[in-house]
Amino acid sequence: MSGNGGAGASAPSYTVWALPGIPEVRPGDEPAKLIAEAATAPGQPGLRDGDVLIVTSKIVSKAEGRVREAQDRTAAVDEETVRVVARRGQARIVESRHGFVMAAAGVDASNTPVGTVLLLPEDPDASAAEIRRGLRELLGVEVGVVVTDTFGRPWRAGQTDVAIGAAGITVVDDHRGTTDPYGNPLGVSITAVADELAGAGDLVKGKKEGLPVAVVRGLGHRVGPHRATARDLIRPAAEDMFRLGTSEAVREAVTLRRTVREFTAEPVDPEAVRRAVAAAVTAPAPHHTTPWRFVLLESAGARKALLNAMREAWIADLRRDGKSEESIARRVRRGEVLRAAPYLVVPCLVADGAHDYPDARRAAAEREMFVAAMGAGVQNLLVALAGEGLGSAWVSSTMFCREVVRAQLGLPGNWDPMGAVAVGRAASAPTPRPPREAGAFVEVR
Repeated sequence: MSGNGGAGASAPSYTVWALPGIPEVRPGDEPAKLIAEAATAPGQPGLRDGDVLIVTSKIVSKAEGRVREAQDRTAAVDEETVRVVARRGQARIVESRHGFVMAAAGVDASNTPVGTVLLLPEDPDASAAEIRRGLRELLGVEVGVVVTDTFGRPWRAGQTDVAIGAAGITVVDDHRGTTDPYGNPLGVSITAVADELAGAGDLVKGKKEGLPVAVVRGLGHRVGPHRATARDLIRPAAEDMFRLGTSEAVREAVTLRRTVREFTAEPVDPEAVRRAVAAAVTAPAPHHTTPWRFVLLESAGARKALLNAMREAWIADLRRDGKSEESIARRVRRGEVLRAAPYLVVPCLVADGAHDYPDARRAAAEREMFVAAMGAGVQNLLVALAGEGLGSAWVSSTMFCREVVRAQLGLPGNWDPMGAVAVGRAASAPTPRPPREAGAFVEVR
């Protein structure tokens, strides 16, 4: 099989073919020796400097003794997993200890005797380097080596081979900082060369046909004493927008939801807050009602006017309580977290649809149901803000001066401000929080 970049004798091209003659691999075999013998068998074109060997990881795993006796894959998958990303039925997408995010940590029950499973090579990059070194010693050739495995891909049906180990080849082409033929700057263009080579080899290799190795010829400019490895293809966690599975994303957002006391001056994207509000109003509520209202204070003038009015009301309350001016000043300073935030949300409870009970006991319970629904809505808001990368602090202060808040914001009399949420970028990382053992908060009957 060959590929080219266009018509004409000078057009770039390459040839790829499967290498026949690789026997069943057993623990202790040397893949480089098996490949060298197959490549130099009668009728074969041999290997040349600049060739790239595409090697299925299964034969490397077998040679390295990465075979486990198992009736099913569950225990082996657990052994190779450091993080479960997503789960659907028995299927699991996990992060393997190698750093790959893939189905079942690459544990394979095909092409191995019944009752056994294959794990990925211990260190696929080291395995690729060993094969390259062995072929240099046996045949005197400088080749590149790609060790491959089969991955599914988000948003795309089907599977393809990708590089999990590499040696002696260009792994990525980084075009950032250059321009295209029209002079447009390239800011994110990075080509996964090793994965493209793996895919090219997979077109001619075959599990059923017993062809675990392919040779790519014509891309010698990709081969050399490169230090790059397939690990360079693993996107760093901080740059991975799609790192988390659904349930994991929820847990992560809940964990990230920490009260922030200091914010940077960076503006808050109003659309991010609106998305968080959309999550907030999915909370449960009594009697099929929608008791949440969220007042978004996006202008500095609106925030300042509200907070000034609230501060005056608070100072008046403290003086009536007999607090000293020094004590009042200290308390006011502690309460300035709202003033430092670049964005404020005032969640309000509107108990439309509440049942009117004649006795105080049931009336109080009815009110508590709506307050609980309000708390669920605000928790949704805080978690969703964390998912947007925003810090928050839910402060109760508006509940102590509701009339002032309603007057300042022009709210109807049946809107009950339920605190205020300061929103912004955290000025520093939160201090570590001691873990809470869930069992300490549980009683089973």
